[in-house]
Amino acid sequence: MTVRVAVVGGGLAGITAALRCADAGHSVQLFESRPWLGGLTSSFTRGGLWVDNGQHVFLRCCEHYLALLRRLGMRDAVHLQPRLDIAVSGGGRTGRLSRSPLPAPLHLGWSLLRYPWLSPAARMRFTWAALALRAVDTTDPRTDTTSFGAWLRAHGQHRDAIDSLWDLVGIATLNARADDVSLALAATVFQIGLLTDSDAADIGWSRIPLRQLHGDAGLVALSDAGVRVSMRTKVTGIRPCGTAWTVGTAPGDVAADAVICAVPHTAAQALLPAAAVDLPPNWAAALGSSPIVNIHVVYDRRVLHEPMRAGVGTEVQWIFDRTAAAGLTSGQQPAGHTASPADALHTAPPAPMPAGAQYVAVSVSAADAFVDTPTAELRQRFLPAVEQMLPAARDARVLDFFVTRERHATFRPAPGSARLRPPAHTTMPGLALAGAWTSTGWPATMEGAVRSGENAAAEIISQFSEEGSRTGASDRAEIPDPRSRISEVIR
Repeated sequence: MTVRVAVVGGGLAGITAALRCADAGHSVQLFESRPWLGGLTSSFTRGGLWVDNGQHVFLRCCEHYLALLRRLGMRDAVHLQPRLDIAVSGGGRTGRLSRSPLPAPLHLGWSLLRYPWLSPAARMRFTWAALALRAVDTTDPRTDTTSFGAWLRAHGQHRDAIDSLWDLVGIATLNARADDVSLALAATVFQIGLLTDSDAADIGWSRIPLRQLHGDAGLVALSDAGVRVSMRTKVTGIRPCGTAWTVGTAPGDVAADAVICAVPHTAAQALLPAAAVDLPPNWAAALGSSPIVNIHVVYDRRVLHEPMRAGVGTEVQWIFDRTAAAGLTSGQQPAGHTASPADALHTAPPAPMPAGAQYVAVSVSAADAFVDTPTAELRQRFLPAVEQMLPAARDARVLDFFVTRERHATFRPAPGSARLRPPAHTTMPGLALAGAWTSTGWPATMEGAVRSGENAAAEIISQFSEEGSRTGASDRAEIPDPRSRISEVIR
C-alpha cells in the first residue's frame, strides 16, 4: 500500500518532512499558500536588489540544517567561518569575540581577557557563571519555569556582563532578552553553542538570496523526489475522515492517509481539530510571538569592513554586509521576481547603484519597541547609531533606506513556554506537527525547524511502517547543482 501524505506548509519544516516521507516511499503532496517555498526565510527584489526578509545565520553545531543544505545540493552556497570571530563595537570601544584551538570552555579565555566591556572581576564572575550554566539540567521542568535573567543575577552577573556578553548572543539566537527567556532554552543555546565543543559556535550565512537557497532549491529537490508541490494553495482545514484525512483547500478537498501540519502555531491551532493536541484552549496565543525588525541601508561606498559586527550599548544589535548576496558586487543589479513588503514600497526604488556601493542590514531582535515605529523615525534613530559604530558611514551618502518587519518571527521563549510546545505526535493517528515552535528542545531557529520536520516525518513513517511502507530514508545522490534546474521547475 502506498501511503498518501499531505504536508501543509512549505517552510524548512515542511520541506524537510516532505523529503523524508518521499524518501521513505510515500506519495507526498505539499501545500503552500504563497507562490514560493521557504517560509520565514524568504527574499524579494527592490530596484533589482535581492533583499532577504531577515538576516538568518546558523552555527556549525546546526548539524541537521547543514544536512538539509547538503540534501538540497546547496552546501557550497553558504559560508561557514573556519573559526568563530566577531567584531564588537560600542561606547567608543572595540573588541572581538573569537576562539582559540583550546577545548571548550577554555577556547574563549584569551578573547575574554581582552574584552573591553568587562572588568577583571566581571571576567572571573562570567567564567564562574558559564561553568555553572554548563551543569544546568535543561530537561528539569523547573528549569523551564525559571527566568534566565534571574538565574544570571543569582550567579553574580551584573548588568554590564548581561548587556555585553549574555544578551549579545542570547537576543540574536532566542529573540528575547535574558529576563524574558526560559532558562532551559538559554542553557541549551549556550551549552551546545559555546560550552561543549570549541568549534560549535562558528557562524555561517548564505552567499545567495534565501529564496534561492531554500525555496528554489527546495522546489527542485522536492520535484526530483516525486513530491507534488501545490503553491498558491491555501489550506482551510484538516479534518479526520474515518481512518484517513481530508485536507480542505480552495480548489477542493484532498484525501490523505496522513497529514503533517507544518505552519506557524497560530495557523496550526486554526486548522487542527480541537482534540488533536493536549494543550489549553488558548495555547497558541499563550505561546505568543516575538518580532524582528531589519533596517536596510545602501551607502555609496564601503562602510563595513567585516562580514558582520555586533553592537554593545547601542540599538544596532548586529549589522551585516549584504552586498554580494544582494547582487551588488560590481554596480550591476540582478533581475528577479518582485514581492516587496509594505515598508519597502513606501520609498521609491533607488537610482542605479554606483560601483563600490555597499548594502548593509541592521538586525534588531526582540524588537517590540520598534515593530510599529514609522520608517522615517527609524531612519532618524538608526543612521546616527550606525555612524557611531562605523565611522566611515559619516562621510558616506545614503542611496537607499528601507525597513522590513517580521511581526511574528518566532514564538516567544518565555519561562514556562515548554508546556505550550506540543511534540510531533498528536492524539489522532495519522496526524503530526512540525515547526520550530514544536517541542524540539531548540529555540525558534532554522535548526529547530529542520529537526521538527524530521520528527514529524519519523512519526508518520513509524505509524505506517507496520502496514507495508518502507521505513527509513533511502540514500539518494545529491543534486550536483540544483540552480541549473530551477528555471526548468519554476514555470
